[in-house]
Amino acid sequence: MHQQRAGSHRARRRDRLDRLVRQRRARTVRGALGVTLFGAVFPGAGILWTGRVIGYVLLAPFVGGAVYLLATVRDLDPFVELATDPERLRTVSVALGVALAVWAMSLIATYVWARPLHAPRLRTASGAVFVVVACLLAALPVAHSMRVATAQADLVETLFTENQTATAPRGVTHDDPWAGRERVSILLLGGDGSVSREGVRTDSIMLLVIDTSSGKSVIFSLPRNMLHAQFPADSPLHALYPDGYTDPYAPDSAMLNAIYGQVPALHPGILGKSDNEGADALKQAVAGSLGIPVDYYVLVNLLGFQQVVDAIGGVTVNINEPVAINGDTDRGIPPTGYLEPGPDQHLDGFHALWFARGRWGSDDYERMLRQRCMVGAIAEAADPVTVVRRYLDLAKTGKQIVRTDVPRSVLPALVNLGLKVKDRRMRSVAFVRSDRFFSGDPDFAWMQESVQKAIARLDGRPKPRAGSEADDPGDAVDVKDSCAHNPEGWPSP
Repeated sequence: MHQQRAGSHRARRRDRLDRLVRQRRARTVRGALGVTLFGAVFPGAGILWTGRVIGYVLLAPFVGGAVYLLATVRDLDPFVELATDPERLRTVSVALGVALAVWAMSLIATYVWARPLHAPRLRTASGAVFVVVACLLAALPVAHSMRVATAQADLVETLFTENQTATAPRGVTHDDPWAGRERVSILLLGGDGSVSREGVRTDSIMLLVIDTSSGKSVIFSLPRNMLHAQFPADSPLHALYPDGYTDPYAPDSAMLNAIYGQVPALHPGILGKSDNEGADALKQAVAGSLGIPVDYYVLVNLLGFQQVVDAIGGVTVNINEPVAINGDTDRGIPPTGYLEPGPDQHLDGFHALWFARGRWGSDDYERMLRQRCMVGAIAEAADPVTVVRRYLDLAKTGKQIVRTDVPRSVLPALVNLGLKVKDRRMRSVAFVRSDRFFSGDPDFAWMQESVQKAIARLDGRPKPRAGSEADDPGDAVDVKDSCAHNPEGWPSP
């Protein structure tokens, strides 16, 4: 009985092999390539077509993974979580490499098993070359994705891991990144040197305030030469400077842009343990002056800023007056050229840098307006397609020119919030010279009232009637049209 079953099994096996041989004799190289391409799109399906059940080992995980993604991925949240987790990014990079190797081997095996037995050698060889080329072409985007995943992991670890700060918001967790608050504020700083060295002067100072529900935002621009910056009443710096920051021995060092470098040098450790005492001090100076909390900061080296602009393919701005390239007013060194006025001027990194920094023939207030316009131009140019295409350059540059105290636990929520901000118009308020503001002797009560009026509009509260006394502080510094083309020059607030 046992011998009969064994003989029957051998007979069925011979019949199956004979059937496969007959099928292979009837095949063509073109048909084999078609099956191979089918297997490339649906891994394992081509192998199943050749009669080998091992194809299920490849097809089942592919189908299961596709069904899982379709059933569970409803928005960008899982991808944002992945993009902000270095460990998972490196795991994905390795998994992509393994998947590519398995996919390529399955493709080659499919062609070997699907090709005809007695086809001319030249035809068979050409089909093999086609399969190898297809594998190499598929390897290029996968290899690029692996590099992007590794670069993103390095970027997140470099910028957002173990940032010790003395001024971070309390009660922040991954599940509650805003600690129940309605708004988050980020101090945007442009420095004149390496973000890791001492002595940096923050020549660009802007505070971005975002509604955490709607993504509505307003950005406040402060002049670098503002004197007597205030500190919050509960800050140790307020006890030292109850009437505002000052330096009787060096008046120039009492400007707002000097706090980043001077406070750590004069009062090391006064705010507590921090990786960047200068940023903590400046956060408190802006918070005390504007009357609102400052949660985080982002410092960008302006000299490296041009690399970012080049990496995204340039920016487009309106230029209302000639902007000097190079030149030093204090030393009497004239510019080497000018950015000429005109609408929709496309600038590379070098010219974008001077659009943001040029001061010859203009003042700090005009430069503040241009810097605000540059922020909007970069946000406009950094569309998802451009960022993905140039991501390796952006990640490499970012690690060198950016410093921040944003913790990794907040990063996913902040990325999602940034996507909301990009879809909305950002309101701009700049404290420029006017009958209500002078940087040498600021009226901080008026500044704080202006800030509260601008933030009220984020909350959907109605704007006061034009011309009313209550309306004056907000509108006196509203520069929402400063980035529009105006042949008569930069608009006055």
